[in-house]
Amino acid sequence: MKSIASRAAGAVLGALIGDALGLGPHWYYDLAELRKEYGDWIDDYVDPKPGRYHAGMKAGQLDQTGLLMVMLLRSLLEHREYVEEDFTRRVDEELFPLLDGTPMNGPGGYTSQSIREAFRRRVEQKRSWKETGGHADTTEAAERAIPVAARYAKNPAAVARFVASHCALTQADEAIVAMSTAYNCVVAALIRGEPLDENLSDKLMLLVKQGQLPFHAVTSNDLGVPRPGDPDPSRAGKFSSPDALLTPSYMAEAARDPGIRIEPAWKVSIVYGMPCAIYHQLPAAYYLAARFSDNFELAILHAINGGGQNMARACLTGALVGAQVGLSGIPKRLIQGLQGHEELVSLCERLGALAERE
Repeated sequence: MKSIASRAAGAVLGALIGDALGLGPHWYYDLAELRKEYGDWIDDYVDPKPGRYHAGMKAGQLDQTGLLMVMLLRSLLEHREYVEEDFTRRVDEELFPLLDGTPMNGPGGYTSQSIREAFRRRVEQKRSWKETGGHADTTEAAERAIPVAARYAKNPAAVARFVASHCALTQADEAIVAMSTAYNCVVAALIRGEPLDENLSDKLMLLVKQGQLPFHAVTSNDLGVPRPGDPDPSRAGKFSSPDALLTPSYMAEAARDPGIRIEPAWKVSIVYGMPCAIYHQLPAAYYLAARFSDNFELAILHAINGGGQNMARACLTGALVGAQVGLSGIPKRLIQGLQGHEELVSLCERLGALAERE
């Protein structure tokens, strides 16, 4: 059985690999155009084409979300815990001075809507970090928080608390924060060694009932009818619904049901949708991570070859599968193709050791 250290390191490195793999073929919604540019099957890091997103960057580099993930990773290692003020200081000093508020600008070749909105509120409007969250419905915060989920994987309550707070820096919509938090609770559960199967959501719901995860649940066990006289548990939860915790098990069940086949698996992007919104991205990532739970390469390459917002899909899938196979289960060629891979592996290993020890 893989150690928590290996699984935590695998989750973070897997997310970074997914981010970098998506850099070249990012945001092709016309699959015929994607195949024309890169062939029938993308199996490695590729350069962005001129005039496309991230143009001028090179294969194996991280986009801005990946760079922010590394920024958070360094902060966690320096302080051995999540110190939000330190992360926001780094963003103020290391990222925002390089932005101008437009999309096609900044480190990584593109600045997401959520970071652009935070930049406007923080830099242009001089607001505090308590007022920087915007209404983007994307996965940027869910991806960025993966190192936090890895660091606190042994403590589900801490994962939920710190991830929710971290996501709120750029997301103001409670539903998006809830889904982002639920995703990272799943990542943490996989790091602890839980399988991504039809029973995982029941285990997460048990943590809700125990007060460890900040979701409310009115139903009784197995989504049964509430019993007369039961206290109202909706008053205890930060988030209005636990449904985001139920998605992974439904996707796992679909991935293993012989009567439900998505062939080839990259067409999951068509089934659940190619766009950027988190409600398109998470079901596809859970499906691929359950279907290829022991094969990092297949999972992440099917995420990439589905087109659309394949960078986020691959990043989210990479963390889920990396958490299952551990650092040793990630193919060396995908590690070595990542720019600066030696330092990144070292950072991930150090975070994994911290997660297991504490």
